[in-house]
Amino acid sequence: MKNARSIVMLVVALLAGLAAALLAARWIQEQSRVGADKVAVAMLEIQLGSRISPEVVSMVDWPSGNMPAGAFRDAKLLDGRVARTSMTRGEPILEGKLAPQGTQGGLSAVVGEGKRAITVRVNDVIGVAGFALPGNFVDIMVNTQAQGEGAQTNDKDRSISKIVLEHILVLAVAQEAGRDETKPKVVNAVTLEVTPDQAEKIDLARSVGTLSLVLRNQVDQVPTLTIGATKESLLGLPAQSAPAVAASAPTALEKAAPTHKTANKLARKSKAPSAAKSSAPPPRGDCVEVIRGTSRTTECF
Repeated sequence: MKNARSIVMLVVALLAGLAAALLAARWIQEQSRVGADKVAVAMLEIQLGSRISPEVVSMVDWPSGNMPAGAFRDAKLLDGRVARTSMTRGEPILEGKLAPQGTQGGLSAVVGEGKRAITVRVNDVIGVAGFALPGNFVDIMVNTQAQGEGAQTNDKDRSISKIVLEHILVLAVAQEAGRDETKPKVVNAVTLEVTPDQAEKIDLARSVGTLSLVLRNQVDQVPTLTIGATKESLLGLPAQSAPAVAASAPTALEKAAPTHKTANKLARKSKAPSAAKSSAPPPRGDCVEVIRGTSRTTECF
């Protein structure tokens, strides 16, 4: 009897524990449903400029109190949208990471409003050994020949290197816009995002000299004002003197030695007063009028 009673009590305790576990699990599940919402996340890696399809979107539970701004609760709203930035797997898809509705896919979708995309030719040196990747910022430096007063000197002596544009966003390298910062890639062309004014300067700079890209820190936005590097500043040489005065201006030697025409003019001017002086009557002294018959003369002493 005692053994049977113990077995019954044990069975009752097991049933009670099982019931409590089921009730607790149901309560936790109900609480999670009340405090969570569905959010669209990237089920696969989404490349910059690509169109989003339902196959790359997954709906997952997300705490209602920590809902990201611009998140999507309906995957149908993402059909056909274009990604402005690359997104990794499991990353929430936000409105700020997408191009405006109606935008077609491709690199043009990631160009900012009021900006333009321009491509410059590079190599392993100009392109910072392949470390100028999409998403990075670069400065643009041009090496050309200085213009102005030193035009008569040797061209090699008039070379100047100057940073002409700063904090320029790299949109793509070659034909790839993916932003994988861990793998440098040497390419022959880099596409940059610039304003129309900057695009004009780049086009002029690559026609008058050689361009170089200077990689800079992404968070560094402080402009740097430089006067450019010349041969004199590089080697610490004195600046070259100004060129000679134009030939139309008389030199000091010409002023000291007048030309033949000038000498003739000076001679005529010097003779004119002397001739006038010789033709003038001599100064008079005391004069007496002498009358001889019908003639009358004046004699001076």
